[in-house]
Amino acid sequence: MAQTLPIRFQEHLQLQTLGVNPANIGFSCLTMESDRFICIREKVGEQNQVVIIDLSDPSNPIRRPITADSAIMNPASKVIALKAARTLQIFNMEMKSKVKAHTMTDEVMFWKWISINTIALVTDTAVYHWSMEGDSQPVKIFDRHASLAGCQIINYRTDEPQKWLLLIGISAQQNRVVGAMQLYSVDRKVSQPIEGHAAAFVQYKLEGNPNPSTLFCFAVRSQAGGKLHIIEVGQPAPGNQPFTKKAVDVFFPPEAQTDFPVAMQIGAKHGVIYLITKYGYIHMYDLESGVCIYMNRISAETIFVTAAHESTSGIIGVNKKGQVLSVCVEEENIVNYTTNVLQNPELGLRMAVRSDLPGAEELFTRKFNTLFSQGNYAEAAKVAASAPKGVLRTSETIRRFQSAPAQGGQASPLLQYFGVLLDRGQLNRLESVELCRPVLQQGRMQLLEKWLKGEKLECSEELGDLVKAADPTLALSVYLRANIPAKVIQCFAETGQYQKIVLYAKKMGYSPDWIMLLRSVMRSGPDQGLQFAQMLVQDEEPLANINQVVDVFMEGNLVQQCTSFLLDVLKNNKSEEGHLQTRLLEMNLIHAPQVADAILGNQMFTHYDRAHIAQLCEKAGLLQRALEHFTDLYDIKRAIVHTHLLNPEWLVNFFGSLSVGDSMECLRAMLAANLRQNLQLTVQVASKYHEQLGTATLVELFESFKSYEGLFYFLGSIVNFSQEPDVHFKYIQAACKTGQIKEVERICRESSCYDPECVKNFLKEAKLTDQLPLIIVCDRFDFVHDLVLYLYRNNLQKYIEIYVQKVNPSRLPVVVGGLLDVDCSEDVIKSLIIAVRGDFSTDLLVEEVEKRNRLKLLSPWLEARAQEGSEEAATHNALAKIYIDSNNSPERFLRENPYYDSATVGRYCEKRDPHLAFVAYERGQCDMELMKVCNENSLFKSEARYLVRRKDPDLWAVVLEENNPYRRALIDQVVQTALSETQDPEEVSVTVKAFMTADLPTELIELLEKIVLENSIFSEHRNLQNLLILTAIKADRTRVMEYINRLDNYDAPDIANIAISNELYEEAFSIFKKFDVNASAIQVLIEHIGNLDRAYEFAERCGEGAVWSQLARAQLQKNLVKEAIDSYIRADEPSAYMEVVDAASRNNNWEDLVKFLQMARKKARESYVETELLFALAKTNRLSELEEFVNGPNNAHIQQVGDRCYEEGMFEAARLLFNNVSNFARLASTLVHLGEYQAAVDSARKANSTRTWKEVCFACVDGEEFRLAQICGLHIVIHADELEELISYYQERGYFEELIMLLEAALGLERAHMGMFTELAILYSKYKPQKMREHLELFWSRVNIPKVLRAAEQAHLWAELVFLYDKYEEYDNAIITMIAHPTDAWRDASFKEIISKVANVELYYKSLQFYLEYKPMLLNDLLTVLAPRLDHTRAVNFFTKVNQLRLVKPYLRSVQSPNNRAVNEALNSLLTEEEDFQGLRASIDAYDNFDSISLAQKLEQHELIEFRRIAAYLYKINQRWAQSIQLCKKDNLYKDAMQYAAESKESEHAEALLRWFLEEGRRECFAACLFSSYDLLAPDVVLELAWRHGLIDFAMPYFTQVMREYLSKVDKLEEAESKRSTEEGSEPTSVVYGQQLMLTTGQTPVAPQAGYPGYGYSAPGYAPPAYGFNLQP
Repeated sequence: MAQTLPIRFQEHLQLQTLGVNPANIGFSCLTMESDRFICIREKVGEQNQVVIIDLSDPSNPIRRPITADSAIMNPASKVIALKAARTLQIFNMEMKSKVKAHTMTDEVMFWKWISINTIALVTDTAVYHWSMEGDSQPVKIFDRHASLAGCQIINYRTDEPQKWLLLIGISAQQNRVVGAMQLYSVDRKVSQPIEGHAAAFVQYKLEGNPNPSTLFCFAVRSQAGGKLHIIEVGQPAPGNQPFTKKAVDVFFPPEAQTDFPVAMQIGAKHGVIYLITKYGYIHMYDLESGVCIYMNRISAETIFVTAAHESTSGIIGVNKKGQVLSVCVEEENIVNYTTNVLQNPELGLRMAVRSDLPGAEELFTRKFNTLFSQGNYAEAAKVAASAPKGVLRTSETIRRFQSAPAQGGQASPLLQYFGVLLDRGQLNRLESVELCRPVLQQGRMQLLEKWLKGEKLECSEELGDLVKAADPTLALSVYLRANIPAKVIQCFAETGQYQKIVLYAKKMGYSPDWIMLLRSVMRSGPDQGLQFAQMLVQDEEPLANINQVVDVFMEGNLVQQCTSFLLDVLKNNKSEEGHLQTRLLEMNLIHAPQVADAILGNQMFTHYDRAHIAQLCEKAGLLQRALEHFTDLYDIKRAIVHTHLLNPEWLVNFFGSLSVGDSMECLRAMLAANLRQNLQLTVQVASKYHEQLGTATLVELFESFKSYEGLFYFLGSIVNFSQEPDVHFKYIQAACKTGQIKEVERICRESSCYDPECVKNFLKEAKLTDQLPLIIVCDRFDFVHDLVLYLYRNNLQKYIEIYVQKVNPSRLPVVVGGLLDVDCSEDVIKSLIIAVRGDFSTDLLVEEVEKRNRLKLLSPWLEARAQEGSEEAATHNALAKIYIDSNNSPERFLRENPYYDSATVGRYCEKRDPHLAFVAYERGQCDMELMKVCNENSLFKSEARYLVRRKDPDLWAVVLEENNPYRRALIDQVVQTALSETQDPEEVSVTVKAFMTADLPTELIELLEKIVLENSIFSEHRNLQNLLILTAIKADRTRVMEYINRLDNYDAPDIANIAISNELYEEAFSIFKKFDVNASAIQVLIEHIGNLDRAYEFAERCGEGAVWSQLARAQLQKNLVKEAIDSYIRADEPSAYMEVVDAASRNNNWEDLVKFLQMARKKARESYVETELLFALAKTNRLSELEEFVNGPNNAHIQQVGDRCYEEGMFEAARLLFNNVSNFARLASTLVHLGEYQAAVDSARKANSTRTWKEVCFACVDGEEFRLAQICGLHIVIHADELEELISYYQERGYFEELIMLLEAALGLERAHMGMFTELAILYSKYKPQKMREHLELFWSRVNIPKVLRAAEQAHLWAELVFLYDKYEEYDNAIITMIAHPTDAWRDASFKEIISKVANVELYYKSLQFYLEYKPMLLNDLLTVLAPRLDHTRAVNFFTKVNQLRLVKPYLRSVQSPNNRAVNEALNSLLTEEEDFQGLRASIDAYDNFDSISLAQKLEQHELIEFRRIAAYLYKINQRWAQSIQLCKKDNLYKDAMQYAAESKESEHAEALLRWFLEEGRRECFAACLFSSYDLLAPDVVLELAWRHGLIDFAMPYFTQVMREYLSKVDKLEEAESKRSTEEGSEPTSVVYGQQLMLTTGQTPVAPQAGYPGYGYSAPGYAPPAYGFNLQP
C-alpha cells in the first residue's frame, strides 16, 4: 500500500538523540526559519545555551553559551538573531562578529526572518521590518488591528516582493481556539481583519497567463466547520486572466473535534497546498482547483513549527516529541493516485503537464493517436509536446509526422510539430538533428544561430558534426554546449585559438596529447608556441613533461624562447629541477654571458652544478660570479687579489660568505700583494666583519705589517660601538703615535670603556706637550689627588689653575685638600678659591678644610659671600659653626639667621650647648631631634611648651607612647605649665585629642578637671564637659554621678545613651529624669532596670499616654495580656492591635480581645481589626452576633475567617461564612466534614474546581459512596496532572474494580487524554492482563508507551512488551525480549521485520545464535534479511567457530558478490570438502579476494587431480611459475604446463620445460612447446636440442617461422637505410660562424665553441648536434 501513496513521508532526525532536552522542544524554545537550521534554547546545569542544528550535518550540533529570550537563525547563512528583553542583536557566526544591534521601546512579542536580510518584529501595537543592510533601524510598517488584541502571535507571512503582509494570531474563546489574521497591503496602506488559523502566499503562473499571479491561501476552523480559501490579491498583471476564487471544505475526523489548522506551506513546483493541523494531520490540496488530494495523520504529537522544504518543494516541521518530519509529493505515484484512487483523470493530466510528472503516459498516447488519426496534426503536436517526461518525443513520432501528408494551405505536419516544440521550450537531441538537417541544406545559418542563442536545441556530437561542414565556429559552439572535449580542442586548434585549449581542458578535466599539440602550435609561430608551453606548465602539476617541452624548443633551435620558457618554469627554484637550471645557465654562459650574468645576479636558482658553472663564469670573464661559486681557498685567493677588477662594495659583502680562517688568509694575501692599494679595502672589510673575525686578530694583522695608520682607521670605525677596553686603549695609543691629539682628547672625554689606570699611566709616560687628555682622564675617574700631586711636583701649577677654572670648577674642594696635603701656602690657596668663580660645592669645600682643622681659613671668604647676599645654606652653616666655636653671639645668630640648616647646626651644637641645639631645632621644627635633645637634657618644660604650640597630633602620638620613659615628666609639665599658660582653644583641643588618642583616661581626667572645674575660660565649654563625663564613664565610674549633678551644659540624651551602653542605667535614668525626657526614662526602667512596678509608679506619676503605651508594650512582652490590654485602653492607643491579637490568640484571652478590638474598631475601622473581631466572636461561639456582624456593613475578610474556622474544626461557623461569600468549593469541603455528601457534590458542581472535585471524590470513596465518587472522578481524570493521585487513592484502598470502571467510562469523554489510556493499560497489566492486548491494539498511539513498557515488563507480559517496543521504535529491546522469552514473544515474521530496524549491530549476531539454537531451519531466511547489514567477516568467523558453515552455505553464496575475503575462503573450504572442483574453480575465477597461496598449498596435497590442477592454477595466478609448472609436470598436465610457461614470459621456464619433455621422451609435447613458447626460446638452443636428440623434423616448423621473421626484419632495415640515405643527400649545407646574443637575434645558427660539447641527449627522431648550432663537415 505504501507504493500507492501520493506523498513521501520521511523522518530526518530525532532531536532527543542529539542531546536536546525534551522540555525545550516547544514553540517558546525552538525555532526553524528554513529547512537549513533548527535553533533551540536550553539550560545545561547553570549555563544557558543555544543549540544550532545544521540539517545538512545534523550529527554535529553547534552549542554556544548564550543567554537570550529568543534566537532565530537566518534562512540561508550562519547568521543568528538574538533577543534579550528589548535588546535585539544580529551576529555572524562564521565571521565571529556582531552585525547589528538595536533596543526597542516596546517589547517584541514575535519575530521572524521574512527574507535573507530582513526580520519582521511584532509588538503589542505595531509591526516593524528591520533590514541587515547598513545602519538602518527597524521601520514601522503598520499598526496591529484591534481584532488581534489579546492574541498569541504564531506566524507572520509575506509574498515574495513583500507587497502583501499577513499577521496571524490565535486566542481561546468559548472553549475553542479562534484564529485571527490581519492582511495588509503595502501599496494601498490598508488592513483587513480575517478569521483564519494558517495562511501562505505564492507567486503562481496559471495556464494561459503570461505573468504569475499573487495567490493568497488561508484555512480556518470556525463553529460552522473548516474552510480553505484560495484567492488572488491585488489587480491581475497586464495580460493575465483573473483567478477564480476557490473555497473548499476542510475535513476534520470525529475524533478531532477540537482540531484546527496550525501551519501552511505551498509547493509551487507541483502546485499543491500542504496544511498541518494541531493533531498532526496533513491535508494536501491542488492549488488551482482546491481539490483535496490526500489527508492522513502523520504525527501523534503537535507539529508546532514548519518551513518550506526547498529540495522537494514540500513541507518540513518539528513535533513536540522532537521528530523532524517532512512531507512532499511522491512524483512517481501522485498522477496514478489522482487518476485511479480519486477517479479524477482530469486533475491527473493537469498535474502531469504542469509538473512534468510520470503516470499519464497511456492517456497522452491514446489522445495523440486519436488526434493524429483524425488529421488534426496541430493539436496532436501540442499533445506530443506537452506529454510528461517526453514520452511522445521520439523518433517514431518524428517519422509519423514526416510521413504525414501536408494539408492544403498549411505548413507540413513536421514543421508544425517542430514549431510547437520550439514554442514550448528546448528540442531533444534527435529533434535538434532532424530540424537542423533541412535548415543547413537551405543555408539558413542565422536561424540556427538564433536557436542556439535561445537554447532551443539540445547540442550533441552528431549535431556538431552536421554543422561543422558549414561553419566550424558555430560547430565549436555546439561542441562546447554538448561537452565533447576532443572535438572542442580540435576546433580550437583549427581556428587558431590555442590559448583557449588549456583553459578548456582544465575546466573539463580532459587530457589530450599535449606534446603533439605543442608541435602543432610551434609550426604556427615560436611566440605562440612559447605562450602555449607556458600555459602547459603554469600549474603545480604540469600538463606536459618539462624535458619534453624543452626538447620541442630545441628541435627548432629556439634558444631565446627556450630561455624565456625555462625562466618562467624554474622560478620556484625546486631541488628536483637542478639539471634544468644547469642546462639553462650553461646555454647562456656559452652563447650569451650577459644574460647568464643577469640570471645569476637575480639569484633565482640554487640547485644547479655550482662547480661547473664557476669554471664557465671564470672563462667567460665573469670574475665576480666565479668568486660567488668557488669553494676552494686556492681559487678564491687567486682571484680576489685583483681588487681593481671587482666592485669594492660587492667584495666587502663577499667576505661575509667566507669562513673566519679563509677571510683572514684573503686579507693577509691582499696586504701582502699591495699594501698601499689594498689598505683601504682591508680596513673596510675589517670594520664590517670585526665581530666575526675578532678584533684582536685584526689588530695583530695590522701590527704585523706596522700599519698604525690602518690600525687607527680600523679602530676608529669601531671604537664608538665597541665595549672592549683593549680596543679603546689601542686606539688611544694609535692616535698618539699618528699625532691625533684631538682624537685622544675626544676618546678620553667620551669613552667609558678603557681602563683608566692604564690610560693614566700611559699618558704620564707619553709626556705630551698638552696635559689636557691626562686632566680629562683624572677628572672623569676621580684621580684628582694624583693629578694635583703630579702637576704640583712637576711645576705645572698653571694646569692646576686651568683645571679648576676652566675644566671642572666643582673639583675645587678636592684640589684645595690636595694642596693642603702638600703644604701649599695659605695665600696661594685663598687666592685660588677667590679666583674660582664656577659652580662648586661649598659643603665639600668646608668638609675638606674642616677635616684638616683649617676652617678659619675660609672665614673671610664666607663672610664676603654672606655680605654679597648669598642664601646658600652651606655658607651660613659654616659661619654658624665658626661663631659657635668662637662664642660670637651664637644664640642671636641662630634665632635671627634664616638661611642655615637647622638639623646640621643643631647636631653640631648638641655636645657643645644643648640649649643652642634646642634653639636651632625649634627654628627648623626638627621634631625628633628636638625631642631627643630635650629628653637627654631634661628640658621638659621647653618640650611641653613646644608640643602645645606645635599642635601636631602625630608628634603627640610619638611622645605619649607607653614605652616613652619621659612621658610622665612631660605630662606633668603639660598639665601644670603649658596648658595653664595657653589661651588658644585650638591648642587645648589638639592636646586633649592627643591624650584621647593615646588612651590616657586618668591623665585626661586630670587635665580636664584642671580646665573645666577650676573656673578657667573653658569651664562652660560643652564639648569639654561631655568629654569629662565620657572619660569618667570609661575610666572612673564612681565620679559619673557627681559630674552629672555638678555640670549642666552637656548633651544629656547622648550622654544618657552612652551611659546605657556602658550599663550605667541609674545614671542614665537620672539624666532623663533631670531633663524631663519621660519616655526615655520609663524605657530605661523597663528595658534595662527591668522593674515594671517602678515603671507603673512612674507612669501613674507622669500620666502621659506615650508612657502608658510603652508600659503596655512591656507588659505584652511579659505575656501580661490582661494588664497590657488595660494599659492600652488607658493610653487610648489601638495601634498595636496586631501584637495584641497575636498575644490574646496564643493565651486564649478571647473575651479580653473582644473588648480591645471593640475599642480599636471605634478608633479606626481597619479590615484586620474587623476580621479578627469576627474570628473572636466565632471562638467565643457567639454565632448570632457573628451572623448579625457579617450581614451588616463591615470590612472583614470573611473568606479568610471562614478558612480559619474550617482549619480549627468550627465547621458550623465556617458553613455560615462560606455560604455568605458563595465560596462553593470551601462549602463543599465543609459539607464533607459534616457528612452531607450529596450536598457536597452539588456544591462541587457549582464550584467546578478540580481541587474541589478531588476532595469530594476522596471523601465519597472513604464513605464508600462510589456512584457519587465516579461522578466526581469523571471531572478529575480529564486533568492529566491529577490522574496519578486519583489512581493512587483508589489503589491504596483496594478499590481496583471501581477504578477500572471509572477510567473505562472516562475513555469516551471529549477531553480524554493520553494519561487515561496509559493508566488504564497499566491497571489491565496488573489486574486484568487478558484485556491489555486488545486495549493496546486499539489505543497504542494514545498511550505513553515508555510507562506502559515498564508496567508490561513488571507483569511479565512479553508479547505485549514486544508489541509496544515495536510501536515505540525501540527495536533493539523488542529483539532482546523475543530472544529472552521466545515461547511467549517470538514470531518469525515479526522477528525478521524488526531485526532489520535495530541500531545495535551486536543484536544481529545474538539473533543468529538464537536462531541457531531455537529455529536452525529458519536461519538462512534470517540471514537473507540481515545480509545487507551484516559484517560478513564476523558472521563467517561466528559460524566457523560453532562449526555450522555447511548450514549457511546458501547465505555464503548470496553474499559472495562483494568479494569478501572471509566469505570467499569459507565457501572455498566448503567446496573443497564437498569435492566440487567446478564450483571451486568458478569461485576462484569470479572472486579473487582470498589467501590463494594457502589454498594452493592445501589443494596441492588433494587426492583428486582436478583440485591439484586448481592448485597449479593458483600458483600461476600468483606468478609462482616454477611451482605451477612443476605441479603440472607431476600430474602430467602437459597443456597446462606449456600454457603457464608461455604466460610467465621467462625463457628459463620455457627452456626447462622443453628439456623435461626431451627427458620424458614426449616428442609431440616438444613440438607443441616450441609453438606455445615461440617468443621465449632462443633458436640456437632449440637447434642444439633438436640435433642432439634427433628431433629436427619436429623442430622444422619452428625454424621455418624463425627464418621468415629474420628475413622480414632484414628487408625492413634495408628499406629504412635506403630511405635515410636519400633524405640525407637532399639536405642543404650551410656554415655560419660567429657568436650572437640569443636574446636579441632570431633563430640564427651559431658556430660551436671548443671544449663545450652538446648535452649528450637527443630527442627521438632528432640526431645530434646539440641545440643552438649546427656542425657541418
